[in-house]
Amino acid sequence: MAEIDELKKYATKREFEILEAIHRCGGYRAAARELNTHDSNVSRAMNRLRFRAAQRGHAPEYDLTHPVPPAYTVKGHSTLYDADGNMRLQWIKSNADQKMAEQMMREAMDAFCDELPRAKPVQITKTSKLEDLLNLIPIFDYHLGMYSWHEETGADWDTAIAENLLVDWILAGVRMAPDAKTAILLQGGDFMHWDGMDAVTPASKHLLDADTRFAKLVRVAIRVLMRITNELLKKHDSVHVIMAEGNHDPASSIWLREWFAAWFEDEPRVTVDQSPDPYYCYEFGKTSIFVHHGHKKGVKSLDDVFAAKFREVFGRTKYSYGHMGHLHHKHVVESNLMIVEQHPTLAAPDAYASRGGMLSKRSASVITYHKEYGEVGRITITPEMLEARNAETGTTGKAKKSQKRVRAASKPGKRSRSTSK
Repeated sequence: MAEIDELKKYATKREFEILEAIHRCGGYRAAARELNTHDSNVSRAMNRLRFRAAQRGHAPEYDLTHPVPPAYTVKGHSTLYDADGNMRLQWIKSNADQKMAEQMMREAMDAFCDELPRAKPVQITKTSKLEDLLNLIPIFDYHLGMYSWHEETGADWDTAIAENLLVDWILAGVRMAPDAKTAILLQGGDFMHWDGMDAVTPASKHLLDADTRFAKLVRVAIRVLMRITNELLKKHDSVHVIMAEGNHDPASSIWLREWFAAWFEDEPRVTVDQSPDPYYCYEFGKTSIFVHHGHKKGVKSLDDVFAAKFREVFGRTKYSYGHMGHLHHKHVVESNLMIVEQHPTLAAPDAYASRGGMLSKRSASVITYHKEYGEVGRITITPEMLEARNAETGTTGKAKKSQKRVRAASKPGKRSRSTSK
């Protein structure tokens, strides 16, 4: 009974039922009969449960009786026995459990968002809108917080450069795009260069070129994304936000989604896709738009994944488009199901990419879709175009000045001056 009580701490709902049946019936076969299942299913469930418990530090048959904290898993253990076989000392080595840590972060964000002040509605500057058009604003692999030195990589890049460039790009894109009623802000993953206190890739722990502290990176990410969303709200009747999971920022994509949903809760013209699954979908008349960062599936195999995951939407629509990034260069594949586009990035290459010869043209596009006819227009803007335009018009400092106003409005106790509709 004591072992069953301990195992319940690590059990799923179904495993909990099996443990209760084993306790009542006295064995696996009897429990299987009571649960109307095969005894092998009970055995496999118990093996999975014991394995999971051992990962958390509970395996008394191997003298593991000191569980690690909830966000950790056992990496290994060493036990010292005396000549009589009695345990004298034991060392438990543990690692942070990424999935558990993400779940705890999500729960913390839910609690935090309950107390977060809400944004005031933004006033639309133009009232005449084309209801049949949608402007898609894809931002893939922006790598905010990355450091790049032009003598090594061919272009400078740091947090300040990245923030100014993105604001300039959005201002130009909004000005040049059609007066569509709907916009999608597609942050396609890897918006942030790293995902925690250490500037490393989450999975492989590769060292990254970083130019700032993570606390500042979070502050800038929130500030610039809030600014560009407000710019889209000035032009469009409704804005749908997708904060896709990337391989550089899987945990940050969680708090970005939750923060945006809470911040714009009182703004009826903003919707946020809060799905934790790294595949996303938006239906617009006969046009369907699918999104995945590209770290799980590549451009040649994404079409069937999108069609399978969003079967009903795919079946209702005539024109389907998939969007991904991850590899930083443009690649388009048209299949019998849809057109899948791998997007380039606006970000400069880092030292790793430059030394490896992984270079591509930097750009991003505003893509316009029609409800009845699919893609009908595209505006591509490069960093060189923005620099030339700023030089011609003398508006180089425009983005910086506007960001100062956003910083002031976003400080604690202060709210945006935008008025309600």
